[in-house]
Amino acid sequence: MKDFGAFVPGPRARLAPLASGPLDGLTFVVKDLIDVAGCVTGGGNPDWAARQTPAARSAPVVECLLRAGATLVGKTITDELAFSLEGENAHYGTPENPRCPGRLPGGSSSGSAVAVAAGLADIGLGTDTGGSVRVPASFCGLYGYRPSQDRVPLEGVVPFAPSYDTVGLFARDADRLKLAAHCLLGTPPGESPSCRLLLATDAFALAEPEAATVLLDRARALDIAGEVSVFGGSSTDFLTAYATLQGLDIVRALGTFLDTNPRFGPTIQPRFDGARALDSTTGERWRAWRAETTARLRALLPHGTLLLLPTAPSIAPLRFLRDAAAGRFYDAALTLSSIASHAGLPAVTLPLAELDGCPLGLSLLAGPGEDETLLGAIVNLA
Repeated sequence: MKDFGAFVPGPRARLAPLASGPLDGLTFVVKDLIDVAGCVTGGGNPDWAARQTPAARSAPVVECLLRAGATLVGKTITDELAFSLEGENAHYGTPENPRCPGRLPGGSSSGSAVAVAAGLADIGLGTDTGGSVRVPASFCGLYGYRPSQDRVPLEGVVPFAPSYDTVGLFARDADRLKLAAHCLLGTPPGESPSCRLLLATDAFALAEPEAATVLLDRARALDIAGEVSVFGGSSTDFLTAYATLQGLDIVRALGTFLDTNPRFGPTIQPRFDGARALDSTTGERWRAWRAETTARLRALLPHGTLLLLPTAPSIAPLRFLRDAAAGRFYDAALTLSSIASHAGLPAVTLPLAELDGCPLGLSLLAGPGEDETLLGAIVNLA
């Protein structure tokens, strides 16, 4: 069977279930930022991989799925140390998008998304700092889940920007995503609740015109209770704050490695250089902004209220496209993803729309810790 370039090179990792449980008979894959016992966690970068030894044990999130009855069938390609939303890897290859041939798979959890979309696994583990599960899920036509900050353990996961990092999931259907997510959360699946949906109108303005039209039509076909503004008049602040705070986090988490001048691909090197060049004194301003913005966004989402917005500004861009449009895509995608990331909110992207035969995702956000409510609601919207 064709593997679509989803897996890390070399022998395929495989682990049998540790017990019988709700995921009996299902298979899963693991992004190569997450430890699997006996395997080197390569991080998508050869210089990082060369400094690692095989993991003595699997990360708790991996063990959780194994204990629930699932079988691990491979480790998957990641963009280098998670610093991308596109899905390209200059060292190990760019996985092929099985839903949109010739277009990017989305990153940085590219391989996990591709493996699930291609039917090579039922569930994919990825990481989501600023959209790295949600964007590839949108591009590959999947359900993608980012949990509330600190709801899922990060032990055994390569840190990237720790104040934003989460471990998330991919699945081809809502029921399976919900089942696997409850395993990670350690809570039993409940009934699907009745929720109030709000439309984030200013977020749709960041999508490309054709995509915005399709997504708004699909969103308004749902039972929308009202419309709100999420950016408070300045979407640019969301991007600047995220780039600054993520960059300062990266330097704290990975500075020792970056000081060895590792090799990065041509699109990734400038991003790490930019992070290292940041003035640390700017952090105080943007941390205060983040605290105020978090309070405002959380106030919009009391229990039972969900926020609807585009997952990405467009369908997947063409592979290897390097022009002004690529820069606009990255900035708009990161701005949209940063809404949940800044406020530590749970989010699920839903594969509810298409444009030119390619998937487009709508994201649903809930209040902090409202993961169970969110997961129950997506079954009603599937």
